[in-house]
Amino acid sequence: MIRIQRAAERYPGGDPAAGIETRHALSFGPHYDPDNLRFGALLACNEERLAPGAGFDEHPHSHTEIVTWVVEGELTHHDTAGHTTVVRPGDLQRLSSAGGVRHVERNAAAVPLVFVQMWLAPLSPGGEPSYEVVRNLDGPYDLPEAGAKLHTHRLSAGAGIPVPEAGHVYVHVVRGSVRLDGEDLTPGDAARLTQPKGEELLATSDAEVLLWEMRAAL
Repeated sequence: MIRIQRAAERYPGGDPAAGIETRHALSFGPHYDPDNLRFGALLACNEERLAPGAGFDEHPHSHTEIVTWVVEGELTHHDTAGHTTVVRPGDLQRLSSAGGVRHVERNAAAVPLVFVQMWLAPLSPGGEPSYEVVRNLDGPYDLPEAGAKLHTHRLSAGAGIPVPEAGHVYVHVVRGSVRLDGEDLTPGDAARLTQPKGEELLATSDAEVLLWEMRAAL
């Protein structure tokens, strides 16, 4: 089964007056849909746009794997476990909030910041928080704590890749355009596949795509 969600169908959020614009793919905050609470391990897939100087003040997280992909600009991260980092385009940031951690996310640069932030449910709650940044990631990133793997693809026009045969697969288009099962997907569009069998993702222009491969049993 394949479900397409267009960019325009995302729930609006953030605080535009404070320079924060957010688009939620799944139920988030005041946007509650009992039929759109999660997909596999994925609890949130938020497109975030922060104006220079804007950001999220210190706030808590627990029992969540938080994976961030920077598209444009620079994200400054600080957390109460002692990590302070600047994350740039093509970098993947992962914060395992485990038993609890607080962090700050801010655009300290003079140019706009765009990033995609994805929250996943861990297989086991609790533990100690951990943090990692992978610079210039091009390929898969394993997240065994959530029974998931993130594939980052930069595709030339005409290139195709097979969709992994997994319990759940989530595709998010960052740049360019791709075709999946006869549907053309453009930036901000997403596809949710349940137990895919032999589907292919075809780039119809140069494209950047995030693809989550998740196990069936959660």
